[in-house]
Amino acid sequence: MRVREAGPEDWPAIAALLAELGRPEALGTPHEEELRRVFLGYLEREDVVALVAEDDGRVVGFCDLELRVRLNFARPQAWIPDLVVAETARSNGVGGALIRRAEEISRHRGAWGMSLESATWRERAHSFYEREGWAYTGKSFTKPLTDRPWPPPPPG
Repeated sequence: MRVREAGPEDWPAIAALLAELGRPEALGTPHEEELRRVFLGYLEREDVVALVAEDDGRVVGFCDLELRVRLNFARPQAWIPDLVVAETARSNGVGGALIRRAEEISRHRGAWGMSLESATWRERAHSFYEREGWAYTGKSFTKPLTDRPWPPPPPG
């Protein structure tokens, strides 16, 4: 397995992985080209790093990292908006490799800490984060401003 920075050619695999999390479908929809352009613009941002994990040349994991300014801190905080491993590749070290690489990059870029959110129903992911040394520190609240629910409901 290899972890590398994501490129434009990774969009279809990343979009499919995000759909596995219950995110809105991108591929094969009327909005596919617009969403691809959003992804390409995201890759251009200086405060963003997008990573993929490959196994035998196939993308099996994705993690993106944003460095954001927090008031009363002189250094940025690293935030992971998305971390997903293909269902068929879970429990094989992919998530750990992605999160360790994200931590290395965060340290290199001077971040004082890292954060992420995880849907309440993703108990297996919560156990993974705790094994990786992350602490449960609070609650996250959302308010959708469209008719699309957020976070997505549990599968099934």
